[in-house]
Amino acid sequence: MRRRTVITTAAVGAALSACSVPAPRRTDPAPDPAPGQAISTGRRALVMQLLAHPDDDLYFMNPDTQRSLDAGTPLVCVYLTAGEADGVNRIPGRPRPEPDKAAYSSARHQGLRQAYATLLGLGRFTPWRVSVAELRGGHRAEVNVLADGGRRVELVFLDTAMHTTRHRLGLPSLWQDRRLALRTVVADGSPLRRPGSYTYDGLLDVLVGLMQDYRPTVVHTLDPDPDIQHSAEAVRRKDSEQQGYSDHADHTAAACFSWAALMRWTAGAAAAGGEVPGFGVTAFRGYYNRHWPKNLPPAVLSEKAAHLVPYGGSPDWDCGNPSGCGDYNVGGDRPLTNRKGWVRSTHHRYPGPRVVTAAGPGGRLDAYAVLGLRLVRWQETAADSGVWGPALDLGGGPLAPALGSATTADGRLLVFGLRFAALAGHGADNDREIVVLEQGARHGAFQPWRGLGTPSPRRDEGRRIGVPVARATPDGRVHLFVRTAEKGLSTRVRDTDGGWSAWRDMGGGEVQDGLTTTVDGAGRVHVYGAGHHAVHHWTQDTPGDDLTARTQIGGGGAPVPGTPPAALAAEDGSVDVYYRGQAAGRLTAVRAGTASEEPGFDGYGSVMAAPSPRGPVLLGRTADGQVQLRTAGARAVRTHGPVALDGAVLHLGEAGRATVAGMGTDALPWLWRP
Repeated sequence: MRRRTVITTAAVGAALSACSVPAPRRTDPAPDPAPGQAISTGRRALVMQLLAHPDDDLYFMNPDTQRSLDAGTPLVCVYLTAGEADGVNRIPGRPRPEPDKAAYSSARHQGLRQAYATLLGLGRFTPWRVSVAELRGGHRAEVNVLADGGRRVELVFLDTAMHTTRHRLGLPSLWQDRRLALRTVVADGSPLRRPGSYTYDGLLDVLVGLMQDYRPTVVHTLDPDPDIQHSAEAVRRKDSEQQGYSDHADHTAAACFSWAALMRWTAGAAAAGGEVPGFGVTAFRGYYNRHWPKNLPPAVLSEKAAHLVPYGGSPDWDCGNPSGCGDYNVGGDRPLTNRKGWVRSTHHRYPGPRVVTAAGPGGRLDAYAVLGLRLVRWQETAADSGVWGPALDLGGGPLAPALGSATTADGRLLVFGLRFAALAGHGADNDREIVVLEQGARHGAFQPWRGLGTPSPRRDEGRRIGVPVARATPDGRVHLFVRTAEKGLSTRVRDTDGGWSAWRDMGGGEVQDGLTTTVDGAGRVHVYGAGHHAVHHWTQDTPGDDLTARTQIGGGGAPVPGTPPAALAAEDGSVDVYYRGQAAGRLTAVRAGTASEEPGFDGYGSVMAAPSPRGPVLLGRTADGQVQLRTAGARAVRTHGPVALDGAVLHLGEAGRATVAGMGTDALPWLWRP
């Protein structure tokens, strides 16, 4: 029986109990803690997924999870609830069985074992090693382990109850109330013999302990701040969406606990005088998927849906688990045929660049990324070496993973982030804000972090803003754009003297996050976002004017957008727009209002476009998830190196030479110069 021992000291315990997420700061937030911390890097890659229910990973995190497993990255999945729901494991076409929560939880656990065995390329009934782990605070959890050579999956079941009364107390109530004790469910066949219970702080401490034990380099979470939905009440009732929001309440609470634990982990490590753990985070949308056009093309969707088949299982299978061989209502072709369509998309909560690149002194490249929830900089050791020097901590946390950037006319870099200004549960503040770090001079030191507030200041809306996108213009100004809680667009503008305007709503229709912006030949700023039916467009009449909403890009045969658009100023002064259509692998190009398919760049996910002396350069992913680059003369595919996380970026150097930069599952940046 595998057991874990958590060793604590009075000093570390005091540091963690005193740790709290800082209160909102609307101007000049001090980094927490101060810059210059030691960052832990160079560890073996390991992905940790923090889920509410069994199957959240299969519905919402694939194909990202599969890409990591295929490359041999170990995976640890932590399930916060038992997934027992009402205890009814419905078999389509058969009479409704009697409720049995312990049996239904066990069947869902078995479904996960079947699914992950097939994800590893093994038989679905491959035996797992089952044991009990001793966790912080005297808590215990069932742990299932399956290893195949160097590949490994570990499932950790905390098994808190989803339903405790008719009012459905569970994770959402635990997040709100420090006094609540939420019991656990013992699944049939588990090596655990008796239930336990969790308080708010007890669950956070257990999650922090698991993070310290496993030391993940990438953490997958659900969406802590789902979109507001003002209608579709009937849909909410049938699909378990919490009232007013596009997700299950358990998903939101699990994500909030996950992010709060990550903050405790990092702040506690710094307070104890140790290294800040170096990890990246990817958050995934949940029931959001049904409200927007689907973004996975047929080949990718087919592969993703296939892994829900062994999870759903069948009552006719001989899997060796008397309580059930999967979550029967999910088996067969039902993920593809149900009206919810959750499996047909994979959306990141914070889309956009994970890496900001800038030309450093001596022809070297600088890279900035969020590591351990903080901004970190790496510099090439020599021009074109592709070798990074040590990580330099610039503070600013806790930050979401996607960054915005702009370079002023005199060469000073501005890096923008989305900061978790407050996240504490039990009715406390839960706020986000946009922050900026600005160089004092070209290649010089950075000034203190500055807070730019939020375009959605009301209490429940500030946390639902998007990631920042910025663009410098020839007149010396910097335009900042953010998706609002209302799914619209808002802007602030930095003047040539460094002062910032107030936030201004730009009107227009609803768009997804993942905005793109460019400047045309006349010096006018353009912004594009993917809407429900077309690409939305904002621009100026003349440089220096306010931006206003314009005609949507939906005519001329342009398909409904399935991915965020990319925009590129054309030689004739117009703007070309690139995106993949709904559920399409082909790339669409819209030039002069006319849409056409771009051959030779099939794949999935968003693309990035940049100009070069020889024509447009495109960056994206192939259908099997590899990074691909297309120039005027050739197409190249990155087949070696660490698994590429979302948000790789394109840097064009002298003479238009293309360099691609990204983050790997080892939490380190990589460069690719094909």
